[in-house]
Amino acid sequence: MADRLSDTTITSEMAELPDWKINPEHTAITRQFTFRNFSQAFGFMTRAAMLAEQMNHHPEWANVYHRVTVTLTTHDAGGLSALDIKMAHAMNSMAAESMAS
Repeated sequence: MADRLSDTTITSEMAELPDWKINPEHTAITRQFTFRNFSQAFGFMTRAAMLAEQMNHHPEWANVYHRVTVTLTTHDAGGLSALDIKMAHAMNSMAAESMAS
């Protein structure tokens, strides 16, 4: 089971994730990714799903055409864990690669 991050650690980590927003309870982070089209958005979701399976850490998300809204939290920890931060960084990288192609 993953450990919940302290508020101090969350604040520090969020400085490295400026496009992500934290909820008022500090239990989840959210970001909306916008791609050129549905195909790019779906490709991003596919890559993220494969990573999520490897990490055994699955995002909550919604897709509408070229937008993907992601929420990350660790239910077992009752809030944010290092897994959420790792997933957010990986998703940022995947999105940048998708948008560049």
